[in-house]
Amino acid sequence: MSYKSGNRLALSGLDFTDQSRTEIANQFLGTLERGMHGICMSPYEEGQQPGDQLTEEQVRRRLKIIQPFSNWIRSFSCTEGNELIPKIAREMGLKTLVGAWLGKDAEKNEAEIAGLIELAQEGLVDIAAVGNEVLYRNDLDEATLLAAIQRVRAAVPAGVPVGYVDAYYEFRDHPQVADACDLILANCYPYWEGCALEYSLVYMKDMYQQALKAAKGKKVIVTETGWPSQGKGLDGAHPSELNAMKYFINAQRWSAEEQIDLFYFSSFDESWKVGAEGDVGAYWGIWDKNEELKYV
Repeated sequence: MSYKSGNRLALSGLDFTDQSRTEIANQFLGTLERGMHGICMSPYEEGQQPGDQLTEEQVRRRLKIIQPFSNWIRSFSCTEGNELIPKIAREMGLKTLVGAWLGKDAEKNEAEIAGLIELAQEGLVDIAAVGNEVLYRNDLDEATLLAAIQRVRAAVPAGVPVGYVDAYYEFRDHPQVADACDLILANCYPYWEGCALEYSLVYMKDMYQQALKAAKGKKVIVTETGWPSQGKGLDGAHPSELNAMKYFINAQRWSAEEQIDLFYFSSFDESWKVGAEGDVGAYWGIWDKNEELKYV
């Protein structure tokens, strides 16, 4: 995907000062229609949460909504119906970043790792992610994580890169994990560090540069970034529909202009996330919980 524009993006992003909500919404829609590198899959319908079984119908329906706007899909688990995501995505012509969800339950971890290996051996995985933010959550120690990464690498077909997803600074703080990965899969959220929208693109660029330094020449992919449209703010970061649209526009233009692989978080609003993230957790989607496009 390439981005053609008469004006390159300024260091801090576009100047929206004199633009109306309608003008910003039109820019948002145009940016979405030009397409994204990738997006994170939000599979859970209202009333569902992780642990519930996904159906083929709901996975297929949501992927059909996403498919016109993205080249890649990122999934987070390989069990409970999540294994359907890469299978159906491939049918639709999407590339796949497939994650095994690891945590404190060794039995569940075993099922996730086995599921990831099986999907990769079936040819359904373009990038394999062994765990998501387990160091950030203190769910696993470094040695256990490294063993899981090495196990997956030994089992997946040659040519499938293997990595681990975490906040950008965890790769700086855990150089052995960075060294063990084929590429660095970094989550970059200016919002969660209380950054005001006006400075968020500069902030994300700095996050990316820190990940590049930790990568030591390996490719860095931004596996999550986004901005919530509702909820209580965090320091200088304020959720709103306008801020969410502005952040999306700037992030996508930066990704295209600098040819940075970026997965936007997220596709659909999911109410269950309020438990872990507070009220903002339910409002990270480009589409709402009823699968209607927001901001238009």
